[in-house]
Amino acid sequence: MPPEAEKIQGTNGNHTTNGHHPATTTCTASERRRAALSEVDEAPFSRFHVKTCIVAGVGFFTDAYDLFSISIAATMIGYVYHDGGSNTTNQDLGLKVAAPIGTLFGQLLFGWLADHVGRKRMYGIELIIIIIGTLGQAVAGEAPAISIYGVLIMWRFIMGTGIGGDYPLSAIITSEFAARRIRGRMMAAVFSAQGWGNLTSAIVSVITVSAYKTEILSEPLNDLKGIDQCWRIIIGLGCVPAVVALYFRLTIPETPRYTMDIERNIKQASQDVDTFLTEGTFVEDPIHNVERAEVPKATWKDFRKHFSQWKNFKILFGTSWSWFALDIAFYGLGLNSATILSAIGFGTYTAGSKQENMYQTLYNVSVGNIILAVGGLIPGYYFTMAFVDFWGRKPIQLMGFILLTIIFCCMGFGYHAMLATGPGEKAFVFLYCMANFFQNFGPNTTTFIIPGEVFPTRYRSTGHGISAASGKLGAIISQVGFARLINIGGKNAWLNHILELFAFFMLTGIFSTLLLPETKGLTLETLSNEDQSHFVREVSIPAIPDEVAHISAEHRARHQL
Repeated sequence: MPPEAEKIQGTNGNHTTNGHHPATTTCTASERRRAALSEVDEAPFSRFHVKTCIVAGVGFFTDAYDLFSISIAATMIGYVYHDGGSNTTNQDLGLKVAAPIGTLFGQLLFGWLADHVGRKRMYGIELIIIIIGTLGQAVAGEAPAISIYGVLIMWRFIMGTGIGGDYPLSAIITSEFAARRIRGRMMAAVFSAQGWGNLTSAIVSVITVSAYKTEILSEPLNDLKGIDQCWRIIIGLGCVPAVVALYFRLTIPETPRYTMDIERNIKQASQDVDTFLTEGTFVEDPIHNVERAEVPKATWKDFRKHFSQWKNFKILFGTSWSWFALDIAFYGLGLNSATILSAIGFGTYTAGSKQENMYQTLYNVSVGNIILAVGGLIPGYYFTMAFVDFWGRKPIQLMGFILLTIIFCCMGFGYHAMLATGPGEKAFVFLYCMANFFQNFGPNTTTFIIPGEVFPTRYRSTGHGISAASGKLGAIISQVGFARLINIGGKNAWLNHILELFAFFMLTGIFSTLLLPETKGLTLETLSNEDQSHFVREVSIPAIPDEVAHISAEHRARHQL
């Protein structure tokens, strides 16, 4: 049993007054807060923790599916609206960059809202936005006054806003509900759903293209109804897991840390701990303003005061720059996918009729994406999950940035030499898979975890949103800027220099990681860089009735706390 909880349990009586009114347990607000936090931090792994990971993970599954499915869908859209041709450079860029821009906006907006309105109140709203944006794309059309590309870009921006909101909300809710010794694994498990979303989008593409094979091979180029249905099905199916998870997100309880430190209702939060850790009865405790504890409030003045201190600012800068540097390479690596797929025999098909070319190209790219996902993306997530609570976040992130610097140097400076020979092509493919692996067994996962741990409760979601938005800014720069640079001097002529730039940004990530603390095994309050002994200003708060204290006693006895 945590000492704080033991102290409160030891003061509890079992008698009643006049046989009617239960006795109460008297303790200060600060003691009650420490006891409730201790129960959360030391709680054994339970079904509620599993449920939290699944509910949050489904959102990231949906996010990745929606973001990565546009790659194959954009090719199909080009076939349909260009009579078997392809999108223009600006059309293709607009389709692919609209969602990341929306994501950046959503990360900042929902990050701020979750700290000021509440985690629970916002959780599920972002999923509703994703569902609406996804369905809007699936049924989008064009008319004489509007282009299909303009409609799709609008819906993808809306969908991206919802996806952006999922980052800080899922990270913070998972972090604040997790016990300190399993927090890293829980957050890594949630984030690993990205890999499965990526893989599923490729599998759905293979199945859909195969199902429409007859139509694709037989329809005239000016009426490609089969391919038009394919991309709508692929994108539309992205809202199915979101619909399934919506109810559970809307009904998830508020985190006790938010209730205590932002709503300032320590009494309710201490009761809520048992609500989600046990099967005990929920005790509703409406509170009057005069009963609220005195704790630091989130204001612009307080925000500037907190982050104007170097010890706090360096952490926000470290998380933001690390994510920015990582995403430049993570999303930019997609520029190489065509080269990789061609090297392993799953590139663009050029033999036969135009219809045969379209079908085989779509099939090849879909199968190739499955191979790349299984070969590097997914295993990396689970290596992080295995080591993150034992080795630590900072060593994994440092290792990843160091190895990625070496890998991208080899790929960039040795680009032409490797692609000139058969064995060299195989080596290039191997390095590509290793880059994917060490991004996920490295900074891609840890840049998501660390910002969810290192900020005070009142700024935790805002800080995570700023960090995530910095990463998305890197992704946008990579997709927009490098897409313009890659063909300087000819098709893909500048690709080797882009890989060298990736190496440079990975090198900067090493130094930004050194600004961060190690968070393994530490409580969120310890990591907040705030003195917890004087965090709560003592005020008179009504004591907890014995029937509520009894729930806590049963919980502690059941779990041997």
